[in-house]
Amino acid sequence: MTATPVIDGWFTTGEAAALLGTRCTSCATVYFPRETGFCRNPACSGEEFETYEFSRTGTVWSYTDAQYQPPPPYIPASESHEPFAIAAVQLPEGLVVLGQVATGFGVTDLQVGAQVELVVETLYVDESGERTIWRWRPASSVESTGTVENMGARA
Repeated sequence: MTATPVIDGWFTTGEAAALLGTRCTSCATVYFPRETGFCRNPACSGEEFETYEFSRTGTVWSYTDAQYQPPPPYIPASESHEPFAIAAVQLPEGLVVLGQVATGFGVTDLQVGAQVELVVETLYVDESGERTIWRWRPASSVESTGTVENMGARA
């Protein structure tokens, strides 16, 4: 089976997964998701954008748990709803990006100001293969396993 991102072009896959957005070529304002029309920076009249790969790590800005099953088009992982954590993560670029927390982690593993890193996990499987999505994994779990040597942000 093939693993395919649920939303094509929003993130890269693999060990160094990252969110993909755009950057205005006139003023360098970054956008996620991608901007294709005009720069929304009021001080800029730019209309040209280049692909921008965001930092893989960020800081928890806020978090909550989903005790309810979201409405369609949400596809549950099992027949009965299993609560999951959601984190709003501030990236070094200044944007706050919302996403589920990695499998095996919940609100008890999070705190405002804690470091997290972007990972790619399977959201669901259908007849054409695995569908993947980005999620946020607490950095302390990464550091303790030794799988990521440098948790510093890239610009």
